[in-house]
Amino acid sequence: MKEGIHPEYAKTTITCACGSVIETQSTRKDIRVEICSQCHPFITGKQKIMDTAGRVERFKKKYAAVEAKKK
Repeated sequence: MKEGIHPEYAKTTITCACGSVIETQSTRKDIRVEICSQCHPFITGKQKIMDTAGRVERFKKKYAAVEAKKK
């Protein structure tokens, strides 16, 4: 490997908005994130469907006839 072309690789701290702190190594120092593996809704099982502008209701209404035909 060539000398002097690689960035410095040092210990850093990753801080999540939920308060979780992870220590690792990176080329950046003190990284802040909004979601980590301990608070992500998909991983924790607390996932919610966000209904923006009635899209979920429109979807259910659109495919209600298809479900009725199946039965």
